[in-house]
Amino acid sequence: MPLARRARNRPAPRPDPVVRLLDDLAERPVNYDESTAPPRVTAGWHQDRRVVHLGDEPPGEPLVGGLFERAGDLVNSYEFSDPAIVRAAFRAPGDLLGRVMVLEGRFLLLRLLMGVRVTDRHDETDGRERRVGWSYQTLEGHIEQGRLTYEVAKALDTGRVEFRIIAHSRRAPIPNPVLRLGFRVFGRHTQQRFYRNALRRLRHLVRDPSPVPEPGPDGVVRAPTGSRPGRFEAWTVRVVDAGAR
Repeated sequence: MPLARRARNRPAPRPDPVVRLLDDLAERPVNYDESTAPPRVTAGWHQDRRVVHLGDEPPGEPLVGGLFERAGDLVNSYEFSDPAIVRAAFRAPGDLLGRVMVLEGRFLLLRLLMGVRVTDRHDETDGRERRVGWSYQTLEGHIEQGRLTYEVAKALDTGRVEFRIIAHSRRAPIPNPVLRLGFRVFGRHTQQRFYRNALRRLRHLVRDPSPVPEPGPDGVVRAPTGSRPGRFEAWTVRVVDAGAR
């Protein structure tokens, strides 16, 4: 068969489900009523606060290019997530506030694509500490409902720098009975493992002298060559060109 005819008969490439979902998420609403969620209503919700000590800087405002700033950059790019549990894809460049992300969750033997939107970003000082961070909320189609805040804080009097995860969440209605049962049995355990590994991973990354990794030609951010083996070798974030549609 001539090459031209063979090329015509070749099936068109399948649309990328992650990119397709990113395009769709802009129109999706948050999948719960905030008036029935913490702090107004706490019954039926898991409320979590996890903290890890990342290290110390001299007392006072954060150093330019110091630990606090490095941690903030890694948090803004979602590099703290353990890719064995959750990977993320989002369009860049673009503002962090309002960003939609596809979270690729690994649950049992399943690969789940779930949407979230960054609905809050803060950079503030209250006289005791400097805090930077952001929050996302789950969107329609996510297997959970809730809000997660990721925050880096520096105590101005001691120089202590922390990474904090503050969350409230509950299971969303799940039509699939097998997935519903699996999430009921293993969901909370997986959630707690995600928190532990995120704290551990960010502490490792801020202590690594390598620069913050940049996306490769394929838009995938990978750990620097020679970094700690295991989960730190895997990619965590996929950056999709904001101009690509």
